[in-house]
Amino acid sequence: MLFSSSDSLPMNYADLARSRRSIRGFLPEPVPQALLEGLLETAREAPSGANLQPGRFWALQGEVRTRLSDALCEAVRQQVPPREEYGYFPQPMPMQLRKRQVAAAQALYRSLGVARGDAAARQVQFERNYRFFDAPVALVVTLDREFGSGGFMDLGMCLHGLLMAAHAQGLGACAIGALASYPEIVRRELGLQDSEVVVCGVALGWADPLAPDNQTQTEREPLAQYFQVLS
Repeated sequence: MLFSSSDSLPMNYADLARSRRSIRGFLPEPVPQALLEGLLETAREAPSGANLQPGRFWALQGEVRTRLSDALCEAVRQQVPPREEYGYFPQPMPMQLRKRQVAAAQALYRSLGVARGDAAARQVQFERNYRFFDAPVALVVTLDREFGSGGFMDLGMCLHGLLMAAHAQGLGACAIGALASYPEIVRRELGLQDSEVVVCGVALGWADPLAPDNQTQTEREPLAQYFQVLS
């Protein structure tokens, strides 16, 4: 049984999953190292093929974190072309998926009060990805290049476990796919081997209840759209 830190009442998995949100506004209070390590140990309980447990988590602090964020933001400002090492979005994007993507972006910018044509404000918000939304904990997630597609699937389950474990402890988190846009910069600034594929980042900490972007809600497709019984 999982527990909500807000009221100490039992929370079943369905309630926990439905109440989780991507958190982009954080309080400055630090996350104890022991708590972070416990979350990662819990996340690592996720299933993986042949128990290979793929993926690594790199916690960034101090000068290293600042240097990486500055380098990534500068790349965006200089319009350096992204160079992702794995395909995340379909190319081309089907219209029904494009509508979901647009709706998610609109929900975020609407919560922030950013107008559709305000390119400068949207740029500022986008760069917050590379500042890990000023969260107390900034993680970079990588996967050994030798893994096949199954490694991404198993690592995804581990990431889901991390987000849910954090939520169960009253913490907020947000996975940051934008970090994969500039893998060479990430590896260079962190001193990582070329064998490490940059999968994403994770911002984690105590959610700021007054942050407007934390009020963003996205909808899920109805069951009939993705589940069918064949007989």
